Order: sequence, then C-alpha cells, then structure tokens
Amino acid sequence: MADSQPQSQEWNEVVEQWNEQFMDALEENMEAQAQFVESWSDAVGEATEENELSDGVDGYAKAYETWMNASQQMVERMNDQVEGEDVDVEEFRDIWLNTANEAFKDVMSTTAFAKMTGETVGDVLEMQQQAQETSQETLRTLGFATEADVVEIGDRLVELERRQHDVEKKIDRVLEHLEEQ
Repeated sequence: MADSQPQSQEWNEVVEQWNEQFMDALEENMEAQAQFVESWSDAVGEATEENELSDGVDGYAKAYETWMNASQQMVERMNDQVEGEDVDVEEFRDIWLNTANEAFKDVMSTTAFAKMTGETVGDVLEMQQQAQETSQETLRTLGFATEADVVEIGDRLVELERRQHDVEKKIDRVLEHLEEQ
C-alpha cells in the first residue's frame, strides 16, 4: 500500500505536467490566432471592393476553421496520451506546422491578399526607383560617374568598334584594289 501512494503521486505529477503543457500550448494557439485575426482584420480593412472584402472574410473564416480543427486534434491527442496511448511529441508539432500551412493557403488564395501583395510590391518598386534616382543624383553631385554615364560610355565604345571595323574593311578593299593594278 505504501508503494502505491508514491506511484499515485508520481502519476498526478505527470498528469499535472501534461495539463500545464497543454494549457501553455492552448494559450500560445490562442495568441497566434489573435495575432492572425488582428493582422487579417487590418488587411481586410484596407480592401475597398465588396467582393474583395467578401473573399477576404471567407479566407479568414477558412483559416479560423483550420485553427479550430487543429485545436480539436490537440485536445484529442492529449486525451489519448492521458488514457495511456504513446503519442509522439513531434505529432503535436506537426499538427501546428500543417495547420499554419493550411491557414496561410486559405488566406493567401484570396483576392484581397493578392491585391495587398500587388500594392506592396508596387510600393517597394516605387521606393526602389526613388532610391536609385537619389543615388544617381548624389553621385552626379559628387562628380562620380553614374550608372547611366557608364552605360552611355559603353554604348559609345561599341559604336566606335563598329565604325573602326567598317573603316578596316574599306582599307582592306582599297589595298586589294591597289594590288590588283
């Protein structure tokens, strides 16, 4: 009897540890979902057309459903573990990784996401162009050759080589003609 009490105490500690780990995982899941919802709300809030908004909300709903299914899977696997089934810890990680992939697919396949991505890429390209123009202007001001200057010099060199080749051909023809006489 004395032997069963330490085993019972040990079992209670293991179950308590599992419960703590589960609650930590559940809390992290809720935080991740809250961040996802917040970022998605910001993104959807910027969508202007009604069909984009509707598509964005549908994508969010699918992603949310995906997260909820993952939470259910986690609860089921934790119950299986509590009931004595040998559940590999990597299975829990895989559930979250697969869920994240699916949720991102749900969101990224929407027209609202495509529109925002397109706008972001456009903004980045515009900023890149402005930065390039500023750097070219700064180089000119400092008296350095700019990319445009180097390209122009390269074009002129190619043109000079072409002309030189034409002149050499003409000289060769004149020399041939003189030799024939």
